[in-house]
Amino acid sequence: MRRQIRIDFRQRSGGSGGGPFTHNLLPVLVTKWLILTAAVMLAAYIIEDIHVSGFVSAFFAAAAIGVLNLFFRPVLLVLTLPINIMTLGLFTFVINALMLKLASLLIPGEHFVVAGFWSTVFGAIVISAVSWVLNSLLADARGPGSGPGPGTGSGTRRRDSEHIDLERKGDRWE
Repeated sequence: MRRQIRIDFRQRSGGSGGGPFTHNLLPVLVTKWLILTAAVMLAAYIIEDIHVSGFVSAFFAAAAIGVLNLFFRPVLLVLTLPINIMTLGLFTFVINALMLKLASLLIPGEHFVVAGFWSTVFGAIVISAVSWVLNSLLADARGPGSGPGPGTGSGTRRRDSEHIDLERKGDRWE
C-alpha cells in the first residue's frame, strides 16, 4: 500500500506563493541587530569596565558579536560540551563572555573596550538577558507563527497559511 502526501506551502491570503521562504527576512535581521546594539549599549551603561564610544561603535560591536556567534559559538559549544554538562549549562556564560571579548578585540581603537574577566562575564549576561527579553517582545508583537522566531530558531513554525491538502481517492490519500 502506497501513501502519498502532498504538502502545500503556498500562502492563500493574497500572497504570491512560491514556498515557505517568501517572507522578507531583512527587516527581522535589522531589528535583531538593533536589539543587540541596544543590549551592548545597556551593558556599557551598567558595567563600568565596558566602554562604547557611541551608537555606531555599538552597532559594529553588535555586528561583530553576531558574526562570532554565528561561526564560532556553535563550535565552542560542541567542544566544551562535557564541561557545559558538568556545570549544568553555566559554562555557556563563559563562552558568551569569550565572544564578547573577541568582539572587543575586533573593533579597533577605543571604540568598544571590554576590560576584565568578570566585567566580560557580567556584560555577556546582561547582553544575553536584554537580547532575550527584547526578542521575546518582538516575537509577541509579530504574533504567533509570523515568520522566523528569535535567536537561531528554525523558522519552520506552523502558520495558518501553511496546510496539508489531502484527498482520499479510493483506498489511498493524495
